[in-house]
Amino acid sequence: MAYIKPLPVIDNWNRGFWAAARERRLAAPQCEECGHVFFPPGPCCPRCLSQKLAWRTLTGRGKVETWTVFHQLYYKGFADELPYNVAVIRLEEGISLMSNVTGIANEDLRAGLAVEVVFEVATDEITLPKFKPARAAEV
Repeated sequence: MAYIKPLPVIDNWNRGFWAAARERRLAAPQCEECGHVFFPPGPCCPRCLSQKLAWRTLTGRGKVETWTVFHQLYYKGFADELPYNVAVIRLEEGISLMSNVTGIANEDLRAGLAVEVVFEVATDEITLPKFKPARAAEV
């Protein structure tokens, strides 16, 4: 079945992120001058403006900072998932990503919930990082 939800556009700056996701890893640019890890990717380090950057593999662990639950249908592709959440995840490395938290009822989401990355294959080119409650949180 064809993937019918909106998909990200791959460009020169985010290509490393999406290539890592296809390999089921999270990655972000890290400055080779000052060590700063940042997201979203761009042409230079936002801290020191160096253009010496490398892609760093991240732990994939973090915590929910905030979230919202969508009850209104904006895109047909999400019809079977209503209501669904969109969360801001603060990763251990300090950067934040927006994604979905799966494997938990929307009403059980809470700030500070420990989560870990999981991956959903959308197309041959795009694998989406999503998050689930961390195993330690399930005890």
